[in-house]
Amino acid sequence: MKIQNFHKASSLADAYERLERSSDAAIIGGGAWMKFSSRTLEEAIDLSGLGLDAIDERDGVVAIGSMTPLRDIETSDVLKRIFNGILPHAAAQIVGVGLRNIATIGGSVVGKYGFSDLLGPLLCMDARLEFFKEGEVSLAEFLERKGRTDDILVSVNIPSKAGCGYFKKVRKTALDFAVLNITITKTDGQTRIALGSRPARAVLAMDAMAVLNGSVDNDETTIEKAAEKAAEAVRFGDNHRASEAYRKHLAYVYVRRGLFMLEEGRT
Repeated sequence: MKIQNFHKASSLADAYERLERSSDAAIIGGGAWMKFSSRTLEEAIDLSGLGLDAIDERDGVVAIGSMTPLRDIETSDVLKRIFNGILPHAAAQIVGVGLRNIATIGGSVVGKYGFSDLLGPLLCMDARLEFFKEGEVSLAEFLERKGRTDDILVSVNIPSKAGCGYFKKVRKTALDFAVLNITITKTDGQTRIALGSRPARAVLAMDAMAVLNGSVDNDETTIEKAAEKAAEAVRFGDNHRASEAYRKHLAYVYVRRGLFMLEEGRT
């Protein structure tokens, strides 16, 4: 990536004005992935001086500032208490500590990267995104949008509900991107399942969720049916890491395993 001008924002309003001014301007989060782009930026806008790197719990919501490094998420005691700590657990498996000290949650979310290990847990935790101009929108809705994001992500907000969670990252080596990642949460009698690195971005397995949430008792038969739906109804693809068929098999195996673990309280 080539950057012609660099601007350290003095406020969110200042950053937003700069972003609106040119289609060749962009917000720099941690910059961990943007540096691999061949794009030329007229202006790079830095938010590092705006205090957006805190994790705060208030009024039943955990707000993660958009500039919070993944390492801070990994080590957060607050986040470790929510859904068996699946978000810190997922963050801890992203490459190495050096990169996790650079990459931010805001960059990970706004980038909508197919390889992201955070989008699945955030979807299953019913995360909502707070933007400077638009206000709050669900992560699920944001991920469905196409094109450039002409706004500034301020925070990622997670309801601090009582619930249990399961996260599994399948990869070839310890520092590799995922072949597939699987997240399951259960709270208030409702189960959510997300599959990511398909190799496309994470999505909720709606058909599998419908099987579970429409059942009075998640017994072995129901879990088996839900695992089959997760493998059948979600679209998978091929790349150099794995085939579509292999990803389907992984989805079935780990959704089934994760559901049994949650039912038995073994996460």
